Amino acid sequence: MSDYKIEKEVFTVEEEIENIVNWIKRYFVKNGPDSKAIIGISGGKDSTICAALCVEALGKDKVIGILMPQGTQSDIEDARKVCKELGIRSYEINIGNTCSTLYQAIDEGYDYDHNIEHNKAVSTNLPARIRMTTLYAMAAELGGRVCNTCNKSENYVGYSTKYGDCAGDFAPISNYTVREVLAIGDALELPYDLVHKTPADGMCGSSDEQNLGFSYALLDAYLLDGIIPEYEALKLIEKANERNRHKHINIPTCHPLNRHGRFVF
Repeated sequence: MSDYKIEKEVFTVEEEIENIVNWIKRYFVKNGPDSKAIIGISGGKDSTICAALCVEALGKDKVIGILMPQGTQSDIEDARKVCKELGIRSYEINIGNTCSTLYQAIDEGYDYDHNIEHNKAVSTNLPARIRMTTLYAMAAELGGRVCNTCNKSENYVGYSTKYGDCAGDFAPISNYTVREVLAIGDALELPYDLVHKTPADGMCGSSDEQNLGFSYALLDAYLLDGIIPEYEALKLIEKANERNRHKHINIPTCHPLNRHGRFVF
């Protein structure tokens, strides 16, 4: 247990659902009253729950799911199931050829024998950025606002791609941990197999928790309850938070010197 006390906030799932739904309504009234919510649907809990919350707020006719497999996606049926369950319009756009073409173009322009796709940082992040590019293209085509589907637990340890799934126009669950998001999904009576599906990025073949080196349950106990984990886990969590903090701040900018007689904005 931690050696300090934290004041626990009461989490009432029904009240939080109402809070999120009303927040989405207000966002769209202010930032695009005739716009649609554009959501990348992976078949995982976060995109499923965000889509359901948007349907609650806006109605199913104003929510559009975009499925973006990279070649063959083993769990693509889960993504299709989400759209069918919610009754939302959806489009399936395969980004496999786009990724392959870009890898080849980089190899030809940089070092053909190098094979950039073998760089894990490239192969796990480039598809996420292409997906976000696709979402914004569809938002422009359909008149929409792009939904960011990241949650607080992922954000704390930086388990997301800068300018990929980190991006978006509105973020309904970014201040809710995995524990809270699961509770929201269950309260919305969404299919259990989708809400409690083992989280994975679908690119590296491992689950999120295998890649992180600790479980979301342990992380959430630390974030919500102040329970300090074993030393090695705590070190992993805080190093990840420090290393990835740049993903969630505005781009640092250089300001001109405040010289006499010049305006500085």
